[in-house]
Amino acid sequence: MDFKVCPLCGSTLHKTFTEGRDRMVCDQCGYIQYQNPLPASAVIVIEDEAILMVKRKFEPQAGKWGLPAGFVELDESPEEAAVREALEETGINVRIDKLFTVTGACEGHKSDTVLIIYIAEKIDGVLTAGDDAEEAAFFPIHELPENIAFSSHKQAILEYINHR
Repeated sequence: MDFKVCPLCGSTLHKTFTEGRDRMVCDQCGYIQYQNPLPASAVIVIEDEAILMVKRKFEPQAGKWGLPAGFVELDESPEEAAVREALEETGINVRIDKLFTVTGACEGHKSDTVLIIYIAEKIDGVLTAGDDAEEAAFFPIHELPENIAFSSHKQAILEYINHR
C-alpha cells in the first residue's frame, strides 16, 4: 500500500526509482517509504501421528484449514508469538522444540509475510477453537483436509511429513 502523504512532514509523496526499485519518496524531507514483509509464526504440533490445524474464521481464506499461526507482536519473540497463537487458537499450551523452516508466504505475486515455522510439543490444555479459529482439530497426517488455506502451510506440512 503506497502512502500519498509523507508521515514526517506532510508533503506529497512521489513514486521514484531509488535503491533499485520504485518507492514512494518525499521530495521535501527525503523520507522513503519502504514496504517490508511482516513476521508471522506458526507451529507444527503432532500428537499420535496427527497434526494440529485450525479452520480460519475470518478472511483471508475464511473456512479453510491451516497451522496455528499469527503475526509477531512488537513486544514478543517469534517463539513467544508461536506459543501464544497456538494457545489462543486451539486452547493447547505448547513448548517449542526447534525451528523447522522460514519462508516467504507468497500468496499471489509478492510476499508480504515472512513465516517462521516451529516444531512444538503439546504440554497441556483442552482442544478448543478460539480467537480467529472457527474449529481446531488434529488430522491424521495422511488424511489432511483438502482445503488448506495457504500454500506456505501446505508446503511446510508436506515437507514435515516427507522428512520426519
